[in-house]
Amino acid sequence: MPRSSLTKKALATSLKRLMEKVPLNKITVQEIVDDCELNRQTFYYHFQDIFDLLGWIYTTEAVESIANYKTYTTWEDGFLKIFLYIEKNKAFCLNTLKSLGRDHLDSFLHSVSFELLMGVVNEVSKDMKVKDEDKKFIADFYTLAFIGLVIQWMKTDMREKPEVIVEKLSELVEGNFASALKRYEKSSN
Repeated sequence: MPRSSLTKKALATSLKRLMEKVPLNKITVQEIVDDCELNRQTFYYHFQDIFDLLGWIYTTEAVESIANYKTYTTWEDGFLKIFLYIEKNKAFCLNTLKSLGRDHLDSFLHSVSFELLMGVVNEVSKDMKVKDEDKKFIADFYTLAFIGLVIQWMKTDMREKPEVIVEKLSELVEGNFASALKRYEKSSN
């Protein structure tokens, strides 16, 4: 692994460790670098600020892990991976949710969900003539619904099992992608 990646991972690990005990808005760059025995200059060589590091953590740890789940038959596994990531990193994610870093959590959830759902919509519509903007609208609608579901789950202390939520979600949307796309295809003609 390149030295740069190791340094970024060390900074990320320190931020996550600190966020288990301290609200994000109370953590300083100095505390992060002290925790991983680096200096401020090294931090700023890799990241503009703590929020940049926060965004990097979500991107590298979670976004890349669902890259193979963008099909109609695998989207449920992709969503389950998102839930399990949040559950595994509960303190970190809840701290982000309750802080000024909430935008990073929202951005993370939106990017992974939209990309995953766009893959599904494109697959389901491959033999249909549906405008790209209509496909994006469908993917965005389900993305925003999913984000709301995840945020509410987090706010209720993640009591429900992720597998149960994904199963309910699957039952709710089963066949809806195809029927919505067919309606948009008819309106395009």
